[in-house]
Amino acid sequence: MNLNLTKPICFFDLETTGVNISKDRIVEISILKVFPNGKEDSKTWLVNPEMPIPKEVIAIHGITDADVADKPTFKELAKEIYNMIKDSDLGGFNSNKFDIPLLAEEMLRADIDFDMKNRVAVDVQTIFHKMEQRTLSAAYKFYCNEELEGAHGAEADTRATFEVLKAQIAKYDEIENDTKFLAEFSSRKQFADFAGFIAYNKKGEECFSFGKHKGKLVTEVLETEPGYFGWLLNADFPLYTKKVLTAIKLRNFNNKLG
Repeated sequence: MNLNLTKPICFFDLETTGVNISKDRIVEISILKVFPNGKEDSKTWLVNPEMPIPKEVIAIHGITDADVADKPTFKELAKEIYNMIKDSDLGGFNSNKFDIPLLAEEMLRADIDFDMKNRVAVDVQTIFHKMEQRTLSAAYKFYCNEELEGAHGAEADTRATFEVLKAQIAKYDEIENDTKFLAEFSSRKQFADFAGFIAYNKKGEECFSFGKHKGKLVTEVLETEPGYFGWLLNADFPLYTKKVLTAIKLRNFNNKLG
């Protein structure tokens, strides 16, 4: 079956130096771009992370420092990667919680203003966990009745993710073949930032979801405790979270002027 698309969707997978969104770096990225007419375009890059890859991480994905020593940095690849995804929705496996936030950090470090304003994200893992509670290898076996050869390789995982999503749509009557539906179905609690530090309340207002101001409106905290904004910008928070906070502060300032 073909996905019912109104615009391209890029399925992607990252292999990284670790799982810290703020500090870790990409060592491999694979993108499978699927167009509304069914055409596919795929590309995989090895990336020099400009930092050592821990041994325990190498044991998972098999990419060593020597493998990436002569490869381009993400900053050198950023424009090419962005040009491939800029007109597309995004899809992945655990992508809402990890791959998209980390990709956003790398893009912002490369001075590319990446955001999700005009796109949606389909997280195949969330659909899978809501329906079956398994891992990607088990999902591939369950939905596609095949063993996943080359698991933890970005290209194999990316292709498997795409195949699993198509099988999920075919299997479950309640899952619509529509990117917007899939994005909403695969989303968890709604956050203004990728890392989950700023959540929306029932009224759609941004609130802090951590620390001493947990549950309080961001605009109210920044108004009553202006020094908190400076602390947040200088603390070890993801760049995208800082970008969102700055936008909220500027929006509030402009509203006052209006």
